[in-house]
Amino acid sequence: MVITIGAMIGAGKSSLAKLVGEHFGTEVFYESVDDNPILPLFYTASDEEIQEKRYPFLLQLWFLNTRFKSIKKALVNKNNVLDRSIYEDWYFAKVNKDLGRISELEFQMYEGLLENMLEELNELPKKAPDLMIYLTGSFETILDRIIKRGRGYELDESLVSYYKTLWEGYDDWVESHYKASEVLTINIDEYDYVNNADDAEKVLEMIELKLKEIRAE
Repeated sequence: MVITIGAMIGAGKSSLAKLVGEHFGTEVFYESVDDNPILPLFYTASDEEIQEKRYPFLLQLWFLNTRFKSIKKALVNKNNVLDRSIYEDWYFAKVNKDLGRISELEFQMYEGLLENMLEELNELPKKAPDLMIYLTGSFETILDRIIKRGRGYELDESLVSYYKTLWEGYDDWVESHYKASEVLTINIDEYDYVNNADDAEKVLEMIELKLKEIRAE
Protein backbone atom coordinates (compact mmCIF):
# COMPACT_ATOMS: atom_id res chain seq x y z
CA MET A 1 0.00 0.00 0.00
CA VAL A 2 1.23 3.48 -0.89
CA ILE A 3 0.03 6.12 1.57
CA THR A 4 0.24 9.88 1.19
CA ILE A 5 -0.24 12.39 4.01
CA GLY A 6 -2.27 15.45 3.07
CA ALA A 7 -2.49 18.52 5.25
CA MET A 8 -2.44 22.25 5.65
CA ILE A 9 0.94 23.85 6.45
CA GLY A 10 1.83 23.13 10.08
CA ALA A 11 -0.73 20.38 10.65
CA GLY A 12 1.88 17.74 11.45
CA LYS A 13 2.03 15.67 8.28
CA SER A 14 5.77 15.00 8.47
CA SER A 15 5.39 13.76 12.05
CA LEU A 16 2.56 11.47 11.00
CA ALA A 17 4.51 10.28 7.95
CA LYS A 18 7.37 9.30 10.27
CA LEU A 19 5.00 7.53 12.65
CA VAL A 20 3.29 5.62 9.84
CA GLY A 21 6.58 4.73 8.15
CA GLU A 22 8.01 3.34 11.38
CA HIS A 23 4.81 1.42 12.17
CA PHE A 24 4.61 -0.29 8.79
CA GLY A 25 8.38 -0.52 8.25
CA THR A 26 8.26 1.43 4.99
CA GLU A 27 10.34 4.16 3.40
CA VAL A 28 9.12 7.73 3.84
CA PHE A 29 9.56 10.35 1.11
CA TYR A 30 9.60 13.72 2.87
CA GLU A 31 8.67 17.06 1.36
CA SER A 32 11.69 19.05 0.13
CA VAL A 33 11.93 21.80 2.75
CA ASP A 34 15.35 22.02 4.38
CA ASP A 35 17.18 21.97 1.03
CA ASN A 36 14.70 24.27 -0.68
CA PRO A 37 16.42 27.57 -1.61
CA ILE A 38 13.18 29.28 -2.66
CA LEU A 39 11.01 28.61 0.40
CA PRO A 40 12.57 31.26 2.71
CA LEU A 41 12.44 33.80 -0.13
CA PHE A 42 8.78 32.98 -0.76
CA TYR A 43 7.86 33.67 2.88
CA THR A 44 9.97 36.79 3.42
CA ALA A 45 9.57 38.61 0.09
CA SER A 46 7.65 41.86 -0.12
CA ASP A 47 4.75 42.22 -2.57
CA GLU A 48 7.10 44.12 -4.88
CA GLU A 49 9.73 41.36 -4.72
CA ILE A 50 7.09 38.72 -5.39
CA GLN A 51 5.98 40.53 -8.53
CA GLU A 52 9.56 41.06 -9.70
CA LYS A 53 11.16 37.73 -8.75
CA ARG A 54 8.10 35.45 -9.21
CA TYR A 55 8.96 33.42 -6.10
CA PRO A 56 5.50 31.77 -5.78
CA PHE A 57 5.72 30.38 -9.32
CA LEU A 58 9.32 29.24 -8.83
CA LEU A 59 8.38 27.58 -5.54
CA GLN A 60 5.55 25.63 -7.14
CA LEU A 61 7.90 24.45 -9.89
CA TRP A 62 10.43 23.35 -7.26
CA PHE A 63 7.83 21.34 -5.36
CA LEU A 64 6.39 19.88 -8.56
CA ASN A 65 9.81 18.70 -9.69
CA THR A 66 10.92 17.22 -6.35
CA ARG A 67 7.49 15.69 -5.70
CA PHE A 68 7.51 14.00 -9.09
CA LYS A 69 10.91 12.45 -8.34
CA SER A 70 9.59 11.10 -5.03
CA ILE A 71 6.31 9.78 -6.38
CA LYS A 72 8.07 7.91 -9.21
CA LYS A 73 10.23 6.13 -6.64
CA ALA A 74 7.34 5.49 -4.26
CA LEU A 75 4.96 4.04 -6.83
CA VAL A 76 7.52 1.51 -8.08
CA ASN A 77 7.54 -0.25 -4.70
CA LYS A 78 4.64 -1.98 -2.96
CA ASN A 79 4.71 -0.03 0.30
CA ASN A 80 5.77 3.57 0.86
CA VAL A 81 4.68 6.79 2.55
CA LEU A 82 4.66 10.18 0.83
CA ASP A 83 4.81 13.38 2.88
CA ARG A 84 2.26 15.35 0.82
CA SER A 85 1.14 14.41 -2.68
CA ILE A 86 1.66 15.89 -6.11
CA TYR A 87 -2.12 16.43 -6.27
CA GLU A 88 -2.07 18.93 -3.40
CA ASP A 89 0.54 21.05 -5.14
CA TRP A 90 -2.17 22.13 -7.60
CA TYR A 91 -4.25 23.49 -4.71
CA PHE A 92 -1.35 25.63 -3.45
CA ALA A 93 -0.72 26.94 -6.97
CA LYS A 94 -4.42 27.73 -7.42
CA VAL A 95 -4.59 29.69 -4.15
CA ASN A 96 -1.52 31.73 -5.11
CA LYS A 97 -3.05 32.39 -8.53
CA ASP A 98 -6.29 33.57 -6.92
CA LEU A 99 -4.25 35.88 -4.65
CA GLY A 100 -2.51 37.39 -7.67
CA ARG A 101 0.88 35.98 -6.67
CA ILE A 102 0.96 33.66 -9.70
CA SER A 103 -0.18 34.99 -13.06
CA GLU A 104 -2.80 33.33 -15.23
CA LEU A 105 -0.13 32.44 -17.82
CA GLU A 106 2.14 30.96 -15.15
CA PHE A 107 -0.76 28.89 -13.81
CA GLN A 108 -1.54 27.58 -17.29
CA MET A 109 2.09 26.57 -17.73
CA TYR A 110 2.04 24.90 -14.30
CA GLU A 111 -1.13 22.95 -15.09
CA GLY A 112 0.36 21.80 -18.39
CA LEU A 113 3.47 20.47 -16.66
CA LEU A 114 1.40 18.77 -13.96
CA GLU A 115 -0.84 17.12 -16.54
CA ASN A 116 2.17 15.78 -18.44
CA MET A 117 3.69 14.42 -15.22
CA LEU A 118 0.49 12.67 -14.21
CA GLU A 119 0.30 11.05 -17.64
CA GLU A 120 3.82 9.70 -17.11
CA LEU A 121 2.63 7.94 -13.94
CA ASN A 122 0.46 5.68 -16.11
CA GLU A 123 3.64 3.81 -17.10
CA LEU A 124 4.43 2.87 -13.49
CA PRO A 125 3.29 -0.32 -11.66
CA LYS A 126 1.02 1.85 -9.49
CA LYS A 127 -0.77 4.88 -10.89
CA ALA A 128 -1.68 6.64 -7.64
CA PRO A 129 -1.60 6.25 -3.86
CA ASP A 130 -3.97 3.75 -2.27
CA LEU A 131 -4.84 6.09 0.59
CA MET A 132 -4.51 9.73 1.53
CA ILE A 133 -4.56 10.44 5.25
CA TYR A 134 -5.89 13.98 5.50
CA LEU A 135 -5.23 16.03 8.63
CA THR A 136 -7.88 18.62 9.36
CA GLY A 137 -8.31 20.91 12.35
CA SER A 138 -9.10 24.38 13.60
CA PHE A 139 -7.16 27.36 12.33
CA GLU A 140 -6.06 28.11 15.89
CA THR A 141 -4.41 24.67 16.14
CA ILE A 142 -2.73 25.11 12.77
CA LEU A 143 -1.36 28.51 13.72
CA ASP A 144 -0.18 27.25 17.10
CA ARG A 145 1.73 24.39 15.47
CA ILE A 146 3.36 26.70 12.92
CA ILE A 147 4.56 28.89 15.78
CA LYS A 148 5.79 25.95 17.86
CA ARG A 149 7.91 24.41 15.11
CA GLY A 150 9.71 27.75 14.94
CA ARG A 151 10.80 28.17 11.34
CA GLY A 152 11.67 31.85 11.44
CA TYR A 153 10.58 32.65 7.91
CA GLU A 154 7.08 31.23 8.61
CA LEU A 155 6.39 33.38 11.67
CA ASP A 156 5.82 36.86 10.26
CA GLU A 157 2.38 38.19 11.21
CA SER A 158 1.76 39.26 7.61
CA LEU A 159 1.57 35.56 6.65
CA VAL A 160 -1.45 34.84 8.87
CA SER A 161 -3.94 35.94 6.20
CA TYR A 162 -2.18 33.66 3.66
CA TYR A 163 -2.41 30.70 6.03
CA LYS A 164 -6.08 31.51 6.69
CA THR A 165 -6.87 31.55 2.96
CA LEU A 166 -5.19 28.17 2.45
CA TRP A 167 -6.96 26.71 5.48
CA GLU A 168 -10.41 27.99 4.48
CA GLY A 169 -10.43 26.07 1.20
CA TYR A 170 -8.48 22.94 2.09
CA ASP A 171 -11.34 20.77 3.39
CA ASP A 172 -13.43 21.61 0.33
CA TRP A 173 -10.57 20.73 -2.02
CA VAL A 174 -10.17 17.31 -0.41
CA GLU A 175 -13.91 16.61 -0.30
CA SER A 176 -14.83 17.97 -3.73
CA HIS A 177 -11.75 17.75 -5.95
CA TYR A 178 -9.37 15.03 -4.74
CA LYS A 179 -10.20 11.80 -6.59
CA ALA A 180 -6.88 9.94 -6.77
CA SER A 181 -7.48 7.59 -3.83
CA GLU A 182 -9.51 6.77 -0.76
CA VAL A 183 -9.29 9.38 2.03
CA LEU A 184 -9.06 8.91 5.80
CA THR A 185 -9.66 12.20 7.64
CA ILE A 186 -8.09 12.69 11.08
CA ASN A 187 -8.91 15.73 13.22
CA ILE A 188 -5.74 17.06 14.83
CA ASP A 189 -7.82 18.87 17.46
CA GLU A 190 -8.88 15.44 18.74
CA TYR A 191 -5.71 13.38 18.25
CA ASP A 192 -2.28 14.59 19.37
CA TYR A 193 -0.26 11.69 17.97
CA VAL A 194 3.02 13.56 18.51
CA ASN A 195 2.79 14.05 22.26
CA ASN A 196 0.23 11.45 23.30
CA ALA A 197 1.08 7.74 22.89
CA ASP A 198 -2.57 6.68 23.28
CA ASP A 199 -3.62 9.07 20.50
CA ALA A 200 -0.81 7.76 18.29
CA GLU A 201 -2.02 4.20 18.84
CA LYS A 202 -5.61 5.18 18.05
CA VAL A 203 -4.56 6.93 14.82
CA LEU A 204 -2.55 3.90 13.71
CA GLU A 205 -5.54 1.65 14.43
CA MET A 206 -7.74 3.93 12.29
CA ILE A 207 -5.23 3.70 9.46
CA GLU A 208 -4.95 -0.09 9.70
CA LEU A 209 -8.75 -0.43 9.65
CA LYS A 210 -9.04 1.81 6.59
CA LEU A 211 -6.34 -0.15 4.76
CA LYS A 212 -8.18 -3.41 5.52
CA GLU A 213 -11.34 -1.90 4.03
CA ILE A 214 -9.43 -0.88 0.89
CA ARG A 215 -7.87 -4.33 0.50
CA ALA A 216 -11.31 -5.94 0.86
CA GLU A 217 -12.86 -3.88 -1.93
